[in-house]
Amino acid sequence: MHEFEGCRLKAYLCPANVWTIGWGHAATSGIGPIPKRGMEITQAKADQIFEDDLAIFGKKILPLFKNKPSPNVYGACLSLAFNIGTGAFKKSTCLRRLNAGDIEGAAEALQWFNKAGGKTMRGLVRRRTAEAELMLSGQVPKALGQEQRLTPDGEKTAMKSTTLAATGVTAISGATGVATAVGQLEGNSQLLVIGFAALAVLALAWIARERIKKLAQGV
Repeated sequence: MHEFEGCRLKAYLCPANVWTIGWGHAATSGIGPIPKRGMEITQAKADQIFEDDLAIFGKKILPLFKNKPSPNVYGACLSLAFNIGTGAFKKSTCLRRLNAGDIEGAAEALQWFNKAGGKTMRGLVRRRTAEAELMLSGQVPKALGQEQRLTPDGEKTAMKSTTLAATGVTAISGATGVATAVGQLEGNSQLLVIGFAALAVLALAWIARERIKKLAQGV
């Protein structure tokens, strides 16, 4: 999620004209310190607020699922809810379709949240795409399952990239290790393990996709 939120230690107005600080901590969240003009925090404080936010958002959205979500579904929904707010997530078609057992439809509906201030935002389109891919994936980000293709120089294929190989291994480890870790924890710690592990896969999927684009361009 860090890749999508970015971190700013001085309060700023986001594209939706809401005061925000740290890792996307918005004034409209109604939790923790409320960002306002002129507010500044340290990096350590920003990181702590982010962890606290995830724990709170995780506890708020978990009861909304009719059935216990998989780590990937939970991670994608946590990222979405953190971005649009738990109220909007609760009313979303994405959640309604998930609770009806329609994961593909939920992944489609998730991607509708790509606007800010009435305008489609490129960053939100990329974020929603990554979240949808995470929701639909079993273990490996979709980008890692693409066929090998030569770049313009005819020498390097996407799947031969050491960066992508490392990303794939890390993603698989993060996703498959969740069940074991969660089984040994309780309460808030359990929520954090699920959320952070699934969100790590989300971030890795985004990194992999960006790397593939660069390789295709011969970079």
